[in-house]
Amino acid sequence: MKKHTITAILCAAVALIAAAIAGTSFLEARKQTPIVKGPGVSEIKMLSDWFPGLKGSPGDTEVYILRGAKPGASMLVLGGTHPNEPSGHLAAVMLIERAQLPSGTLYVIPRANASGFTHNDAQEGAPQKFTIQTPAGPRVFRYGSRATNPIHQWPDPNVYIHASSGQTLSGSETRNLNRGYPGRPDGTLTERICYGIVQLIKQENITITVDLHEASPEYPVINAIVAHPKAMSLASDTVLGLEMQDIAIRLEPSPVNLRGLTHRELGDFTDTLPVLMETANASQGRLRGRTDEALVLTGKDKWYVRAARLGRLYVPYDEKGHPLDERVGRHLAGIQELAFSWTLSHEDQPLEFEGLPSYDDLMTDGLGAWLNPPSAPQS
Repeated sequence: MKKHTITAILCAAVALIAAAIAGTSFLEARKQTPIVKGPGVSEIKMLSDWFPGLKGSPGDTEVYILRGAKPGASMLVLGGTHPNEPSGHLAAVMLIERAQLPSGTLYVIPRANASGFTHNDAQEGAPQKFTIQTPAGPRVFRYGSRATNPIHQWPDPNVYIHASSGQTLSGSETRNLNRGYPGRPDGTLTERICYGIVQLIKQENITITVDLHEASPEYPVINAIVAHPKAMSLASDTVLGLEMQDIAIRLEPSPVNLRGLTHRELGDFTDTLPVLMETANASQGRLRGRTDEALVLTGKDKWYVRAARLGRLYVPYDEKGHPLDERVGRHLAGIQELAFSWTLSHEDQPLEFEGLPSYDDLMTDGLGAWLNPPSAPQS
């Protein structure tokens, strides 16, 4: 009996220690990693400033505003729509920390779905975070989930019905930010976030909206710009400009039969010119091996090399992979080319960027060389 009592006490102690460790990790994951405010940032507001219905909720999120020295057009950049697609978030961070505008105004939401950064996708074996080394020390970033955290929005319905179109999808898509536009002021948390972003676009009369994403190498729409019909001319000019920089990219029209996405609904329900950009990320795919921090950073995976040799991918893939440096570089090059193409044909409403690394800079120096040091003032 005495042995059984001691065993029970030991088991209870181990269980309590495990629970404490797991609880600490769970609470730590809910803390957002800091972003270093760059010299171009004029103001930091919250999305609830445009839609008060988000105030105090897990969906409220920072909006960084960079106002140019001269007036001009405006651009909204959405990073972190899917927090398990890190190049979109990192490109937005780079804009906040490095960009300066001679003309026009830039709005950046680095964590469009802030709730999605507070957890991981179940059973995917993904890392909770990844680290980028800078000359002044490491910067740690969250690797989150594609969807709103279920502790913030639950339960999922058996079938998700898109409110404005009636389209039906799997019930889990109700927590996918890029299936909820134009959103509803009295809807789910995810729909309210969408509604808040739409209110920002309408109230600030945003000229161009760019939604940053990543996709698996076997996904047909990859290394591409997806554009609403009214943004197609701008997107076409941008693709030509990127090709002249030896950055291969495809142009895809926004499909009318898939609803709730930024490139469709923002174009239909607001005056903005919406585009979505996709880069190739092996950690998103079904053919990948171990999903660890190295895969997120380097994009190297032997199974994708084999799949490329078998002709199963929609993007070139070899032993070099597609590193995070490259993926962020593609996004930043696309954003700058969009602004340049707009300004060429709208000289009375310019939108100009300075201070950002080029695609070649990032491929040569790496992201860490261009991120601000972790010791700098943070927001």
